[in-house]
Amino acid sequence: MTGAGVMEVLYNVLVVVLIVFVATGAVPVVTAAFHFLMVPLHAVINHYRRADAHFPRVVVLIPAWNEAPVIGATVDRLMQLSYPVDRLRVCVVDDASTDDTPDVLAAKALQYPGQVIHLRREQGGQGKAHTLNHGLEVILADDWAEAVLITDADVIFTPESLEKMTRHLADPRVGAVSAYIAEGSRDRNYMTRFIAIEYVLSQLAARRAQNVLGAQACLAGGAQLHSRANLEAIGGRIPTGTLAEDTVATFESQLHGRKMVFEPRAVVLAEEPRTIDGLWKQRLRWARGNVQVSWIYRKVWFRPHRGHHLGNIAFGLSWFSIFLLPFAMVLSSVGLIGLLLLQSDLAQLVFRALWVTASVSFLFSMLVGIQLDPRIGRHSWREAFLFPGLVSFVVMIAALFPGLIEVWLPSLFGLKLLPVGETILTVFVYVWISAAMLAAWGARAVEKTRVGRWLSPLLIYLVGYGPMLCAITVDSYIKEWRHADATWIKTEKVGRVLG
Repeated sequence: MTGAGVMEVLYNVLVVVLIVFVATGAVPVVTAAFHFLMVPLHAVINHYRRADAHFPRVVVLIPAWNEAPVIGATVDRLMQLSYPVDRLRVCVVDDASTDDTPDVLAAKALQYPGQVIHLRREQGGQGKAHTLNHGLEVILADDWAEAVLITDADVIFTPESLEKMTRHLADPRVGAVSAYIAEGSRDRNYMTRFIAIEYVLSQLAARRAQNVLGAQACLAGGAQLHSRANLEAIGGRIPTGTLAEDTVATFESQLHGRKMVFEPRAVVLAEEPRTIDGLWKQRLRWARGNVQVSWIYRKVWFRPHRGHHLGNIAFGLSWFSIFLLPFAMVLSSVGLIGLLLLQSDLAQLVFRALWVTASVSFLFSMLVGIQLDPRIGRHSWREAFLFPGLVSFVVMIAALFPGLIEVWLPSLFGLKLLPVGETILTVFVYVWISAAMLAAWGARAVEKTRVGRWLSPLLIYLVGYGPMLCAITVDSYIKEWRHADATWIKTEKVGRVLG
């Protein structure tokens, strides 16, 4: 083969590799679309046929540290549930609180004698899982409890939510049930509206799909109802050693042959962060926990098993499409820029293919998602529209309608882009999928400045909430690689949940 022939082969190989890089970015998009296609099937593939009116004796277990502003109202709402009062107890584990939490709980124990139990840990700060285990040790030492509902100090359960969850425990195969945690702040801001949309997509939609596929990634930490048998099967304790105790408990339950069920009709309300920094700290803990879980269960992924569905291909793709999404975004940008530098005619073609796929998936996902909770759709429609960011929305338009941005728009002002301008614009749209993550990092830095209060929301609308979550995932990679301090930091709550 001549030298020219070798170069041609190398060129073609490089082009194929770069196209594969770009296609990597489409994998999470296609996977998400597949799972949203599963959502309508939940109408016929679900657990309701095996559910029945069932009222086991339930102990509600709440870990609490400095929760005086919210714990009293939470206990009151739990005692007002439409559940047999003689079959319900509330156990609050006070993790060495330094505020008025002990006094509030003492008053509630007097108000509801025999039903509200206050357990005090004098040495706290070990993390949520250790606090929960302190309570489980006491609860399971007595044979009264037939089920344990693990929740958070600020979560407000709607009146019928618990009985909608317990009906699934009528089936002895079910080990645990999770509810739909909705963002419930009475004074919403831009961040809580974004979170509300995210929860619709990640819970009402995605967990319905997981019900259909037979494997749950995570029981909601603030609303997970375990049967006593399930807790005893996993050792009577919530696994410690990670920042994702709820996910580990979910995995362990399924590995022990128990079925996990998401109940979308059981609605609970929670207060969520209102700032970029607050969300970043919360989600960094979650993301680092997912990094740890990915490694702990490395022998489970993509290994189908008769006893559980965690090793199924669909579940593995779903998990890693989220976990490795930042890598996919960077590879896509590298592939596009590489094709541009090679002056390949395929650059524009694969760019449009990628973004058209992303656009169709985004629109389909949002249309499916917002109709599942019309209340959220009404007050968060702007955030649904701008979830990927205004800039990404413009890039989608550029992909869907070639020439609209670079030719038609300048022509309205009697202008025409010079070749250098076209090149700059092309490079920008090719790298934006990755640059958006850096921009989200910048928005967090801006929030801490004097102008951050009004400028940071604008930046998130431009950059996108989705890219911000990807930036947090990247931060989790870095923190785990550096073995940074993994102290469990709770999200501050002040009682903004709708009463």
